[in-house]
Amino acid sequence: MNPRLVLATHNPGKVAEVIHILRDEPTLSDLDQTSVVRAAHFGVAPPIEDGATFAENALIKARALSHATGLPAVADDSGLAVDIMGGAPGIFSARWCGHHGNDAANLALLLGQLAEHTDVGQRRAKFICAAALVTPDGEETVCVGEMPGHLTTEARGGYGFGYDPIFIPDNQPTDVIRTSAELTPDEKNSISHRAQAFRALAPAIVAALSHQSAAAYSPIPEAPANQDE
Repeated sequence: MNPRLVLATHNPGKVAEVIHILRDEPTLSDLDQTSVVRAAHFGVAPPIEDGATFAENALIKARALSHATGLPAVADDSGLAVDIMGGAPGIFSARWCGHHGNDAANLALLLGQLAEHTDVGQRRAKFICAAALVTPDGEETVCVGEMPGHLTTEARGGYGFGYDPIFIPDNQPTDVIRTSAELTPDEKNSISHRAQAFRALAPAIVAALSHQSAAAYSPIPEAPANQDE
């Protein structure tokens, strides 16, 4: 099957996560890793993310990828916003320590910055995800999901990534209070900011893929009849 949708990520794990979320939509149940591919499939270099918000950065990535591939492109940008820090780390969450993707260093720095704030009310935070769809004809849709909660004082759990080990969601899938990293992938997907954003975006993806299929298989118009015959 030819690719139908491209995701602005070089992380194969995120592709699997997004497919899992989108397949909950009945009309997207046939999506798999041959019809949904990541940017690396086309060798597209990531653009400079110089937006001031999660939504702006998601659109920057989706626009660049759709333009380069000619396919509907989906991108997301997400991070952690801590109330007492004015919303930081925010769009800088992945590189809070100064280096991109160093989860351990990011966690250590954030816990150190909050060390004097031990009351739960002073450790309120939320994960935010903006998911964007850009189609080859220029249609753009952005949906935002949030997962509120608070931060622990030490890391717990072996699932997830990023700040998951120190984040306790308000909306727990069971009666046991756990960090995001202590939730199974299915439990996390039932409540996460990313799942909320992509589920909200799913109808726009359905419409884009339906339009794509109609364009690909539309019959060739018949030539007008020769009036002299």
